[in-house]
This record gives sequence, C-alpha cells and structure tokens, in this order.
Amino acid sequence: MVNSKRKGSQGEREFAKLCREHGFSEARRGQQFSGIEGKDVVGLDGIHIEVKRVEKLNIENALQQSIRDSKEGEIPIVAHRRNREEWKITMRAKDFFELYRAWREG
Repeated sequence: MVNSKRKGSQGEREFAKLCREHGFSEARRGQQFSGIEGKDVVGLDGIHIEVKRVEKLNIENALQQSIRDSKEGEIPIVAHRRNREEWKITMRAKDFFELYRAWREG
C-alpha cells in the first residue's frame, strides 16, 4: 500500500508529466525545488495547481486550499484523479469564463 504522502508526490509527478505531454515542457513538481512552496506543479504561468491523487476527495476543501495558496493574478485549479480514471480539472466558474473568453478572443 502506498502511503498518502508518497501517493501525493506520485500524483504530482504524474500530472506534471501529463502537462509536458500536452506541450507544457517546463512543467515539474514544485515541492521538490527549494523556495517554491505551495504549488504542487509549476510551469504553467498564471495557474496555481493543487494536485490531489485520492479515491475520496473533498473538492471544496481542495479548491479552497488552491485559492488560499494562489498569488494575485493566478487562477487556482485542482487537478485530480482516482485510480483507473483520467485526470480532471476543477476551478471556479468565474475563472473558467475568464479562460474561455480569452480563448474565444484568440
């Protein structure tokens, strides 16, 4: 059985790898580098990523943690997945609309 701290680190590595696979080559675990506290994954400018790799997730608590830890101008998200499921992203609706508007406007 994988302990929760190790599973969390594994989840951060998994999600950073997924980011790199999608073209974000700078993505990496944040906690392993001194001076970068609070971000589970770094390398996506303007996004504060909280990674949760658990079977039972209190999404509201996770999102509040991301909001609390984000800096001004960063969009807080929670990247999460359970065993044998794909990664999902949860964010506030206002942040989704901001991203969608920016995408639509090119």
